[in-house]
Amino acid sequence: MGEHWLVIDTASRTGRLGLVRDGTVVGAAALDAARRHARDLTPAAAALLDAAGVKPAGLTGVVVSVGPGSFTGLRVGIMAAKALSYATGCALVAVPTFAAIANRAPAEAANLWVIADALQGQAYLQRYRGGEAVEPLRIVTAAEVLPAAPADVWFSGPGVATFEPLLADRSAAAEREPSVESLYAASRGIAPLTRAEMFELEPLYLRGSSAEEAAKKQAHEGGSP
Repeated sequence: MGEHWLVIDTASRTGRLGLVRDGTVVGAAALDAARRHARDLTPAAAALLDAAGVKPAGLTGVVVSVGPGSFTGLRVGIMAAKALSYATGCALVAVPTFAAIANRAPAEAANLWVIADALQGQAYLQRYRGGEAVEPLRIVTAAEVLPAAPADVWFSGPGVATFEPLLADRSAAAEREPSVESLYAASRGIAPLTRAEMFELEPLYLRGSSAEEAAKKQAHEGGSP
């Protein structure tokens, strides 16, 4: 029967699903760009499996992107992946979204900065060299950090379009979103989660949702003298 992996990405504006059989993508689907991931994900996944003649119990595992990205989208995708893994007993591999993006960079992008909009003038940033992360994901002030990048830096990620005026003439990768293929490829070097780790899995977001951040700010301002 071989191996069958369901790939779930809801970090991006347009979510995507894919079914990988023995390392080859045999089916893919895009979710509603309006981000109705909660409504679309389950039936889209069921249709992919049905078209390939694969039962949920026949899955080897699930690969899920864990962010950074859409806070609500990530929660929906991760909860679906956890539920499927728990129900079927298949493996669950959590892939940082930036790792999958870095996987698509051209060979000449040896010094790569992957960025995304963190709102309020801030950017998510992670640096890669030779395809490997050389620092943890962090949030930076875009106007201070991005223009100071060395001349040999390439940029990738959804933040390239947002922060383009700050990037001067530095090179940018053409493919700046994760794909089913790049998520699966990135997952090959990551160990499946243990059952305890699966239950504890949360989006890689570094801070709360917009609503949580607003509540914190309101509480802080309310407590100010």
